[in-house]
Amino acid sequence: MATGETPYPALDEAAGDLLFREARTANTFADQPVNEEQVRAIYELVKWGPTAMNSQPLRLVLVRSAQARERLVPLMSEGNRAKTATAPLTLIVTADADFHEHMPTTFPHKPDARESLAGHPGRERIARFNASIQLGYLIIGIRAIGLAAGPMAGFDADAVKKEFLGDTNQEPVAVVNIGRPGPDAWVGRNPRLEFDQVVTTV
Repeated sequence: MATGETPYPALDEAAGDLLFREARTANTFADQPVNEEQVRAIYELVKWGPTAMNSQPLRLVLVRSAQARERLVPLMSEGNRAKTATAPLTLIVTADADFHEHMPTTFPHKPDARESLAGHPGRERIARFNASIQLGYLIIGIRAIGLAAGPMAGFDADAVKKEFLGDTNQEPVAVVNIGRPGPDAWVGRNPRLEFDQVVTTV
């Protein structure tokens, strides 16, 4: 490898457009289903994103049936109900505070990881922080397979927990609609901060 050469190829312009520059949050979707194969393809990308100690606390509930959707829609904020009612597929994104139970598999070089985390007072915070990171990967993964994402934070988290997660140790992080974008899916893009407004060198 030549001096200064990067070990990994960079995304081309088209990929950058697909994932970032031209991608938008979708508000409406085409009447085309999102099948299991597509969801699996998304997860097969998302699972490789890094998390602390490879904790992987992200869990997904796929809201497919009409009955489940009828239970979810009233729990959304008013502005999110119509789009959730008509999306091809809706995901309830959760953080599993029992992620430590999988540590013997996901972090095998630290044999006591599960036990040390079992009584950790910050385990729920660790789960939510890392699941939120994985939510970002999820949005990019949805875009990467040619679908659009409509992530939403406007919902009654306690009610969603009670209705869909029961006595599990999972907590809702977001609700995400996914599918092919409809003809009126996009609103105008809001401005982004410039480099010098964000980046400081020390």
